[in-house]
Amino acid sequence: MEHGLDPGPDLGRILLRTALKKHAAALSLCAVLLLAPRLGAGESLAEQAAPNAPPAQAPQAAAPAAPSPSHLAAARALVIACGMSRSFSIIIPQFMDQIAQSLTQAHPEIAKDLNAVLTQLKPEFERQADEMVDIAAKIYVKQLSEQDLKAADAFFESPAGKKYVETQPAFLTEVVTAMQGWQGKISADMMARIREEMKKKGHEI
Repeated sequence: MEHGLDPGPDLGRILLRTALKKHAAALSLCAVLLLAPRLGAGESLAEQAAPNAPPAQAPQAAAPAAPSPSHLAAARALVIACGMSRSFSIIIPQFMDQIAQSLTQAHPEIAKDLNAVLTQLKPEFERQADEMVDIAAKIYVKQLSEQDLKAADAFFESPAGKKYVETQPAFLTEVVTAMQGWQGKISADMMARIREEMKKKGHEI
């Protein structure tokens, strides 16, 4: 007998977003601050002298050199040390739990076999989670030099850095709760002030 209940393609994306939000602070300190482009801020003297001249063709950028193994290793170490990899690894058990709940709600008779299948498949998908660590590392090497990556990794491997990563779940729980109250207050205060100032101009809102 086939059981055709599909938990939906959006479930994985929802779980990933949730996991990443839980580690937002860790990711923010690990994340790269991209430099704003500094070219093209204004017209060149040549463009001002000849405004009708066709724009010069920009030379094609050379293909970036492949990162060295040590550069990639430093990036991968940072992804793990800063706690980012936790955001990837927790997706697997969460996704499996969601699938199990979705399928067994409609087909409770398959629970035993489904549990066996999920247990069998878990190592396979845990390896796929590790692939995301490599993907994140490749993104890092495009943004940070090997020296910068090693400096950041040194912090996260230090006692202070490890303590930082360890405290993130509890810290973020409190921050999210605090932000909800703060946002509500800001919204109410802003609306009250807008009404107050609009009333001075003869508008009741």
